[in-house]
Amino acid sequence: MAAKHVKPDFSQSQVSEIVKRLFRLTASKVHSLPSYDDQNFYVASTEGGEYVLKIMNSEDSKNTALIEMQTYAMTFLHQNGLPAQTAVPTTSGQLMSVEEMDCGYGCQKYLVRLLTYLPGTTICKVPLTPQILYETGKTAAKMDIILNKMEHPQLSVLQRENFIWSLSNMALLEPYVHLLDGDPLQEVVTSVIHHHKISVNPQRTNFRKCINHGDFNDLNVLVQPDENDGYRISGILDFGDMNDGYYIHELAITLMYMMIEHPEPVQVGGPVLAGWESVLPLNEAEKDCLYLLVLSRFCQSLLLARHSVSLHPENAEYLTITSKRGVFIVRQLWELGKEQVEKVWFQTAAQFSDSK
Repeated sequence: MAAKHVKPDFSQSQVSEIVKRLFRLTASKVHSLPSYDDQNFYVASTEGGEYVLKIMNSEDSKNTALIEMQTYAMTFLHQNGLPAQTAVPTTSGQLMSVEEMDCGYGCQKYLVRLLTYLPGTTICKVPLTPQILYETGKTAAKMDIILNKMEHPQLSVLQRENFIWSLSNMALLEPYVHLLDGDPLQEVVTSVIHHHKISVNPQRTNFRKCINHGDFNDLNVLVQPDENDGYRISGILDFGDMNDGYYIHELAITLMYMMIEHPEPVQVGGPVLAGWESVLPLNEAEKDCLYLLVLSRFCQSLLLARHSVSLHPENAEYLTITSKRGVFIVRQLWELGKEQVEKVWFQTAAQFSDSK
């Protein structure tokens, strides 16, 4: 959640110049891609390659160790058979470069990386069949298992103690609840934060620890058609929210974002859960907390989107994609209640697994 003055604002001509100077590539086509806090550009080169130039906001650019760790994680997943981007070295062999530029708020430093381009369309643009939902759950579990095997001297930077997007840090949302003043949703959000504190926090010692991607959402998962008239996952994007967390957090995040894109959101839980448990069955504490963790992620998304719109009104459409539909789903989940929602999720998951 970058403040307005730290977000980069590079032009397409500046992008072409950076690509030429750092990578000796001539850009034949450049266009911007959506981004929350940073700037992303699609770049096609006359030499024949396709890339994404990622320009980090000036605040995150200060944390080079974290960016280095994220870049390594992408390579590690790629080496272990999952479709993640890898960074292209500069002509001097570096995987990232620091660019100084005045984007209207004085001269600031921005970290720049050129990443390989992954083909496919975002999962939000295809029908979410039970099969692709199953694959999504399965891929998310595999991803965290692989990430947890990483060894790197900078691994400790993923222990992001006050990271507001971590599901361990729900109390950090309390200062933002006032953004819902006058909205009936405020009562639900306040209740979720309270129940998380009294029901989830005491059980956290029974959650299995791992490294989370942390943002396995409907815009960060790419798919391509498969040979059975369905889709397969062809890309995992955006490692900016990686943190030291828990397997159950990744599942809750994945579930929440897939619900956003489905006409019957509650029905999403079964196939995603079945896919996840085909790789990593949940323990009792994780099962018991899943409902509240999914709701907690919705609350994070709703509140922090409202906050970001106040900082970046020009990006309101992109920033509120999730929250518009999320309001309806939160109400639905809350009204149905934990017992009813869990019954649908776990029974459907069992049936789905039996049919495999």
